[in-house]
Amino acid sequence: MPEYMRQNLTFMLALIFSAACGAAGTINEDAHRMHAIRIIIGEAIITATLDDTPSSRDFIAQLPLNIDLKDYASTEKIAYLPHKLSTTNAPPGIDPQIGDITYYAPWGNLAIFYQDFGYSQGLIRLGRITAGLEHLSYPGAKSAKVELATGH
Repeated sequence: MPEYMRQNLTFMLALIFSAACGAAGTINEDAHRMHAIRIIIGEAIITATLDDTPSSRDFIAQLPLNIDLKDYASTEKIAYLPHKLSTTNAPPGIDPQIGDITYYAPWGNLAIFYQDFGYSQGLIRLGRITAGLEHLSYPGAKSAKVELATGH
């Protein structure tokens, strides 16, 4: 590829990326708004994005949040939230993927999947871990802070 085409491509990609990133903590992808968060466990930082849904917006309204992430069934880390989240427009359930951040409406808890799991009635996807999933491979419980990420 000629140098002038490579420079134009680099410029266009930079322009697209800058247009995709909005205010601090917000990423616009395909006209779908997402919110960047951090989960801090000791010195470890897990980054994630949350979808723009009524459930996720309710979760964001509770941030920053200090929680105890407890192991559940060697599959997920769970934590109870101070307030239940909206289930407006939520599907009846989902089949979570590894790295999904979800809300289990029947119990009112956050559930972050680090192992594969099947369909669960009442499970709502809030978002997805983008980096640091390996920091959830501990036994027992650990304190964590969940906050909106600032800047890109």
